[in-house]
Amino acid sequence: MKRAIETKCLHLEEEGGCNNYGSISYPIYQTATYAHPGVGKSTGYDYSRLQNPTREHLEKVVAALENGTDAFAFSTGMAAIALLMELFQPGDHLIADADLYGGSIRLFRNVSEKNGVTFSSIDCCRDDVESYIQENTKAIYIETPTNPMMNVTDIAALSEIAKRHRLLLIVDNTFLSPYLQNPLDLGADIVVHSGTKYLGGHNDTLAGFLVTNREDIREKFAFLIKTTGAGLAPFDSWLILRGIKTLGIRMEKAQSNALEIANWLKAQSAVTRVIYPGLPEHPGYNIMKKQARGFGAMLTFQLKNKEFALAILEKVRMIKFAESLGGVETLITYPTTQTHADVPKEIREKNGITESTLRLSVGIENAEDLLYELNKVFREIEGEQYGREKS
Repeated sequence: MKRAIETKCLHLEEEGGCNNYGSISYPIYQTATYAHPGVGKSTGYDYSRLQNPTREHLEKVVAALENGTDAFAFSTGMAAIALLMELFQPGDHLIADADLYGGSIRLFRNVSEKNGVTFSSIDCCRDDVESYIQENTKAIYIETPTNPMMNVTDIAALSEIAKRHRLLLIVDNTFLSPYLQNPLDLGADIVVHSGTKYLGGHNDTLAGFLVTNREDIREKFAFLIKTTGAGLAPFDSWLILRGIKTLGIRMEKAQSNALEIANWLKAQSAVTRVIYPGLPEHPGYNIMKKQARGFGAMLTFQLKNKEFALAILEKVRMIKFAESLGGVETLITYPTTQTHADVPKEIREKNGITESTLRLSVGIENAEDLLYELNKVFREIEGEQYGREKS
C-alpha cells in the first residue's frame, strides 16, 4: 500500500524495527569526522562535509515527499540555487520567469551572468516560452506560484516544451511545499526548496534542497555538494526533520486561514487587488486545481496608496512585519524594501510590484484573531486618513 503524504512526513518506507536504540526522534550526529575500523574499512561515513547520518536521513525524507530518487540538503535556499547553477557552463543560456524571489534574481544577475551564463527573463505563464529558446539554451527556471505576484505556470505543459528541446525544467516549489505540489510528477527534472520556509515551518533555522529523479543529475549534485561544502549541518538537519513532521497539519490550517483573509481583503475599500490562487477569479485557479492538492497560504494584495501600505506595517502587532515566510506565525512583508530591494525598480514595476504592494505569509493562528487585528488596523488607518482630509 502506498503511504499517504501525511504519513511520509513521519515515516520512511524502508524504516523497520527499532534503529538508533529505539529513539523516536532521529538522533543528531554532531560530529565532523568518523573513526575507521581499519585500513580500507569504513562505517559508511568519513567526514560530515561529505555526508552525515542526520542529514542523510533528512534527504531521504525530502526525496520521498517529492517522489524523487534523491535530495540534497544545503545550508540555505540560496546555497542550493548557487550550487544548481554550477550545472551550467559559460555560454549557456537559461529561460527564467521574470517574477522570482529577489535573491534568485540577484544571484542570476550578479553572479551567474558574471560567470558567463545568460538569461531571458520572461513571463512563463503568458509568453510564448518556445520562441525564446536558443541553440545554447539549457534550462527553464520557474517558481509556481511566483514570488510575490502569485503567477501560476502549467508545469506539465512547460515540461512538454522542455523535453521537446532537451532542456532541464527546474521548479522552485517553496510556496506550496511537497505537501501540496510535486513538480517531478508533472515532468520537472529538478525541484528547489528553501527549507527555511514550510519544510522547517518555525522560523528557527535556514536550509535549502535540490531534489531530482534523474541519475545523471543526482551524480552531479553529489559531486558538487561534497566539493563546494555547502551541506546542511547536523543540528539544522534535525530541526528541519522536526518541522516536517507537522508539515501536513500546518499547511492545512495556514491554507484555510489564507482563504478567509483573502476573502476579507476583497471586501475592503482600501484594497485594490487581492492575488491568491485559491480565489476562483485568479487566472491560475484551474491550473492549480489540476496540478496541486491545494492553493497554499501565501497571498499578495495591493493597497490604494503607499501611505496606507506603510501604515499597516507600522500598526500590526500580532502579525509581524518581517521577511521570510512559511512559518507558524503570520508575517507581512514589503517586497519593495525587503525581498525585492535589489531588483531594479523598472523590473519590479513591470512585474506588478509597487510601493503599495504587501505580501502575507499566513500562519496557523486562530483565523478570527488574525481578522480582528487586520480589521482594527484598517479601521484605525481609515479614521486617521479621514481626519486629515477633514482638517
